[in-house]
Amino acid sequence: MTDSFSAGNGGGLSQPPANIEQQLVKGKQASALSGPVPVNVKIEIPEPLTYRLKKKLLGPPLVTDQLSEQKLSNFLALGVLSPDCISSTAYGTEEILTQLVPAVGIAAFGLIMPITFAVVAVLFFVTLSYREVVMVYTKAGGSYVVARENFGPRFAQVAAVALIIDYTVTVAVQTAAGTDALTSAFSSLTPYQLPITLAVVAIICFGNLRGIREAGKVFAAPTYLFIFAVGSLVLVGVIKTLLGHMSAHSIDVTGALSGPNHVTSGIFAGASLFIILRAFANGGSSLTGLEAISNGVANFRSPEGKNARKTLVSMSLVLGYLVLGVSFLAWKTHAVPYVLGTPTVLSQEARYVFGSSLFGKVCFYFIQASTMVILYTGANTSFNGFPNLASFVAKDAFLPKSLTKRGHRLVFSNGIIILAVAASALLIVTRAQVDALVAVYAIGVFTGFTIAGAGMVKHHVTYHETGYKKKIVINGFAAVLSFLVVIIFAVTKFTQGAWTVVVLFPVLVWFLIRLHSTYVETQDELERNVQKAVEAPILKRHVVMVLIDRFDLAAARALQYARVLSMEVRAVHFLLDVRVAHELEESWANLGVAGTSLEIVECQDRRLGRAVMEHVAEAACDGETEVSVLLPRAVYNGLLRRIVHDRASERLSTMINEIPNASATIIAYPLGKKKRITFPDVGASDTAAREEINPKTEGDVEGVLPSNFASVAGSVLIGNTVWRRHARVVGRVKSVKIQPRAGMSSLECILVDQSGQILLIFQGRRAVPGIEPGAIVLVEGIIGDRSKRKAMINPSYTILQGADTGEDN
Repeated sequence: MTDSFSAGNGGGLSQPPANIEQQLVKGKQASALSGPVPVNVKIEIPEPLTYRLKKKLLGPPLVTDQLSEQKLSNFLALGVLSPDCISSTAYGTEEILTQLVPAVGIAAFGLIMPITFAVVAVLFFVTLSYREVVMVYTKAGGSYVVARENFGPRFAQVAAVALIIDYTVTVAVQTAAGTDALTSAFSSLTPYQLPITLAVVAIICFGNLRGIREAGKVFAAPTYLFIFAVGSLVLVGVIKTLLGHMSAHSIDVTGALSGPNHVTSGIFAGASLFIILRAFANGGSSLTGLEAISNGVANFRSPEGKNARKTLVSMSLVLGYLVLGVSFLAWKTHAVPYVLGTPTVLSQEARYVFGSSLFGKVCFYFIQASTMVILYTGANTSFNGFPNLASFVAKDAFLPKSLTKRGHRLVFSNGIIILAVAASALLIVTRAQVDALVAVYAIGVFTGFTIAGAGMVKHHVTYHETGYKKKIVINGFAAVLSFLVVIIFAVTKFTQGAWTVVVLFPVLVWFLIRLHSTYVETQDELERNVQKAVEAPILKRHVVMVLIDRFDLAAARALQYARVLSMEVRAVHFLLDVRVAHELEESWANLGVAGTSLEIVECQDRRLGRAVMEHVAEAACDGETEVSVLLPRAVYNGLLRRIVHDRASERLSTMINEIPNASATIIAYPLGKKKRITFPDVGASDTAAREEINPKTEGDVEGVLPSNFASVAGSVLIGNTVWRRHARVVGRVKSVKIQPRAGMSSLECILVDQSGQILLIFQGRRAVPGIEPGAIVLVEGIIGDRSKRKAMINPSYTILQGADTGEDN
């Protein structure tokens, strides 16, 4: 729905005021402005090689208008948001067996089902807890937001660290498990597991940098393919069991994990409680990704909370069925894990259930393919979740602000690259072994579950909604249960790698809080006494010093700039080398700037920085003099040239800026390549005096306006408008000039389309609703000029599309 306004009378598109022509030609003779169409003079700004390569690799840049959220049906949402969770079926049962088989041998298969039931019980209670989360937090959910809203931003960093670890390890586990599925089908690739896995991470990273989005049928298909494949495997296996056609198979001990050959007695079949708890902790890896629905509630169709709740329950039911089914088949077939992780337990079950016939082989490869695809897709889920989480945390000032910036293709590029590098390092350290990765996996996952449950308890206690007592019990029990799993995992897996998380966790939380304190201190210092600084009187005198070592092009450019700033310019050289000083004196005598003397200052102890500070301080010490120090610096092209030249100007700049009423500016002069930017001659004729300069670069985004606004009835291109004629144009607000309260009461903005730009002036108004950078606006008025630009004063306007800031909820 469009919003209509009129600058003059409050609504609709109206005729411009009768005196607008006089306003536009005020101060000029009408006869001197005879009405030729202003010419668009384009300034070509070449792009650097690095940007051209980026554009070639990643594609053209996207504009903010293309940042849109696709609302998902429940069916699509299940496919899009659940691959990480559902794909854990592929390795959850196997991870239980990796702990049981070495300890109790064949007796492990008698324990697999009880442990799986315990894992499913945890799934049940965590699902109940998250059913409450998605009903309350319908814009952005997950444990981080729950913790921030209920316990404050500092405590929320515990959830942030848990999720950071979770996302990073998820990429490593999912890609490693996907490669295991591949090598289970093609055993000749087993020696190349690590290179294949790293290549997959790089490909997923590259795809996300190009702007892959988790939406639509493409990303939903692998999930439903896997559900059908493994669901059919379980169903066929159960039917064959009921018909008496399924039995345990002999174990090929070559490469398989092994344990005692005899069956022992006892409640745990010979396994210690410690081993049982360790196996249970490993089985908890089946629940990873359960939080994805709460993180993506905003992507659901309205009502978001109810639809997310239904999808969450559906996902948990599917996960429970598949986990129980795969464990049941492992119990019946005695599929065992192998030292190298391949062939996987799931692949062995597929061979046992479908047999070695042609149809059985087809089914086997179909299951392996679907498993590989969903595992890799599950890794892609983290590439969407981690950058968004990092942007949330960075907006709260607990991570670097660079993580809030969208890149070339409207994605959080920095977060994507950091995740890929961290996951790759983890894969290299663990040699892409899933069992080694799981050791650092579930602590982060269940810490998030714990915080989400505890946060919801706090919410219910605070707001007392209908049935809040029952909800407190549900979320509280889930939080306690999840916390017990964290403790079990930390204790039983401590020596197998969990110690790294136990040690790293508090360190990362401390780092995030310390970084936040630095941001707060810096912001407080910058904002302190701002009003006083703005209202401080302008000093009576302005001296510009140009520090010169040699009289070269860099120094000459700095001197020319200094003469623009002030009438009192001083060229200063500090004597460190007598020969260099004499050469400079001779050059200055021959080439010096008229009216500017060269001052040579002694520097006995060769402490250049100290000498510069003393000299500048002497000039500024009267309290009435502003000193600007210009530091010429040659900018060298090429790594070798940068290495062989010092960067003293940066050090001097930092020291000078410590002096009251003194400021240092580095004047860069590029070397090593020609200056390829030239300006047109706009003063050649009376016609050119009214020419409009429209900078355009090689990297400009194609299409200034969205296609649906490119041609509005009755509108013309800005470049085709005629001076002193009535015109109706559509464009994008490129910039808005905000006037201070004490200044002139008017608003100016630049409106652009693919043909040019025009200045809009709204007199008597400091702000106009809807006129913001990025808005698409239809304006109508008389074309005039202001400072060599096409202009409209007080045009009538209609907001066709509001500005999209690109901010996330």
